[in-house]
Amino acid sequence: METFADGVFAIAATLLILNVDAQVSERSGAVGQRLLAIWPSYIAYAVSFVTIGIIWSNHHTVMAQLGRVDRTFMMQNVLLLLCVAFLPFPTRLVAEHIRDRHDLQPAALAYGATMTVTAVCYLMLWLYATRNRRLLRQDANPRTIAGITRSYLPGAPLYLSATLLALASPIASVALFGAIALFYVIESSIFGGAATGSS
Repeated sequence: METFADGVFAIAATLLILNVDAQVSERSGAVGQRLLAIWPSYIAYAVSFVTIGIIWSNHHTVMAQLGRVDRTFMMQNVLLLLCVAFLPFPTRLVAEHIRDRHDLQPAALAYGATMTVTAVCYLMLWLYATRNRRLLRQDANPRTIAGITRSYLPGAPLYLSATLLALASPIASVALFGAIALFYVIESSIFGGAATGSS
């Protein structure tokens, strides 16, 4: 199951750069001008690639705490991977419409909805596995489990807030998505080291 998940993460990350490549090909003019004109695609690529990387890293953290899986967990994992595989689409929407306030709003809403649902799926997956230690390893450290839970809880509210912000200011919403990605890079690095040390 973990190998299958890794494959989905790899494909989703690859599709992000293919979106950038497609935008270069669709534009006319000198190559240098085309490369400069699609600068929003570079930013969108970086934010979404880092986001997928964080999800992938956390997925390995989850799997490391499990002693077994059941069919319900596997189906929840499929839902999570469905969201991850979908992410390149709203990423491209945001990149293509960042300069147009009118079109950026629905693009930001689509991106935010995708990330909010992804965060909800992730939390549901983890809470299902940890409820009454249903799927955990027998030697799983309770402090580590509690720490992982605390780190996952803010995800859905953060992304939902950034999504709703798009109704007032799409640019601010997109900027907040980037800030959330940066927050999770820092949080994952700090907690990841602590979790490794406590296992």
